[in-house]
Amino acid sequence: MVFETSLLSTAYFPPIEYFAAIANSVRAEIESGEMYQKQSYRTRCHINGANGLLVLTLPVLRSAAKENGTGSHKLPTSQLKIDYSKPWLLQHKRALEAAYMSSPFFEYYMDDIYGILDSGEESLLTLNTRLTHKIAELIGIETPIVLNDGEFIQPGSDELASRKISDFRESVHPKRDSGLLERLKLNKPYWQVFSGKQGFVQNLSILDLLFNEGPNSISFLEFESHR
Repeated sequence: MVFETSLLSTAYFPPIEYFAAIANSVRAEIESGEMYQKQSYRTRCHINGANGLLVLTLPVLRSAAKENGTGSHKLPTSQLKIDYSKPWLLQHKRALEAAYMSSPFFEYYMDDIYGILDSGEESLLTLNTRLTHKIAELIGIETPIVLNDGEFIQPGSDELASRKISDFRESVHPKRDSGLLERLKLNKPYWQVFSGKQGFVQNLSILDLLFNEGPNSISFLEFESHR
């Protein structure tokens, strides 16, 4: 394997590079002790529709958060609850169906995905973890994916080095390119629903790869020498 242990933040239908990190690790840990950060993959995913990029965002309840002196919310991600008073679930389903109903494998996998979305799970961390486990199972990723023990590991700490942990918590982010797909030589195109009109769009949500490539998705995630 390329990585001994990969450490990742929780993410909602995370991007392809997130699952590439998992697929090329002996073990994957999801951070459960961090503070929530807005505008990250923790509560959003990117898909591609007929008119271009779509951002699907999970609303969260902030009633339990306390504001610090700068006014920014500081609440552990593990304590965040999903806000079901907003119609996000219907909106996300409609967006997924509009984007992927004509893809080869949407109908094959949709019941597995919708079954979790429809469960009414309150915890953001639990919902994301359930979805991540299910998608890894559907793709055929055998890497164990576990929540860490809740003790936040500081970036750059000696613990990361001593445990041979590759830290992707900040590099896998909507506003920056981690370079991971290029590093693993996985930045290769696959068929997309709107590629004829828009060209290939890289590193979308893992759902884009799953619905378009189905059982072949694993070949776009594993570093070639480790297959």
